[in-house]
Amino acid sequence: MDNYKLVELFVAPLQECLDYKPHFGDNSKKDGFSVEEFLMMYGQDPFYSWIGLDSPYMYAAHKTAGSMTSVYRQIGIGCERLFRQIIFEQTGYINYSSSQWSYDTTTRAGKKKILSLDGRLEIKDINNAIVRKNVEQWIYDYLVNLEVDVRELKGAVFEVRQGYKSKDSKRQNADLDNATVAYSKSYLPVFTIFSSQIDNDIALRYRNGKCGILVGNLHGNSLSSLFTFCNEVLLFDLAYFFEKNSGVIKNRVNNVLKTLFEVK
Repeated sequence: MDNYKLVELFVAPLQECLDYKPHFGDNSKKDGFSVEEFLMMYGQDPFYSWIGLDSPYMYAAHKTAGSMTSVYRQIGIGCERLFRQIIFEQTGYINYSSSQWSYDTTTRAGKKKILSLDGRLEIKDINNAIVRKNVEQWIYDYLVNLEVDVRELKGAVFEVRQGYKSKDSKRQNADLDNATVAYSKSYLPVFTIFSSQIDNDIALRYRNGKCGILVGNLHGNSLSSLFTFCNEVLLFDLAYFFEKNSGVIKNRVNNVLKTLFEVK
């Protein structure tokens, strides 16, 4: 597996953050406000100028608040792309589409909509015999662990996140809706969190919804730890990948953060 390619898949989305500028509620200004434009706008506001908010430091604060959301979002996209590529290469899939999954749904307004998850293990398409056997056993073990009536499933589908701290009930409901559809299509739904940080209440709700959860812990079995799952089931040492490439990845991330938080 091409190490350089995997690193690029993970870090490349962060480049989208580099040109970020705050919009200050004006979404018509697609490129956002420069610090000079901000100082002029706030300087012309009597109240803000009187109390000193027409300051480069205030601009930096706005830029920091908005850009952090963008950074986490792009890291999440990097996690999705990396995980999907690992699945594609370790399974020996012939077609990349085997590593993806989507389904059609209808909105309340009656419009057709396509929803997708971030990765798929399609058992019949797995050409690596060892990985295929591992996946079949892993799915069986997970169904037993979740106390789901053991049935023959076509595989597993994954929703990938970099971390999960938000208690947004709308997102949770959408996740559980996806899980229901996944089971109806004979797939085990699995939430895959690269970070070790996930709210316990959220984890409990998903488990009660009979969803698998893999979290970025260095300890734990393949039913709980993302790194153990990748190592033992997919035969890819994801923890070692990040350890080996930590210096390169940190350098790229730090360069992005430095650029974002500088006031020019």
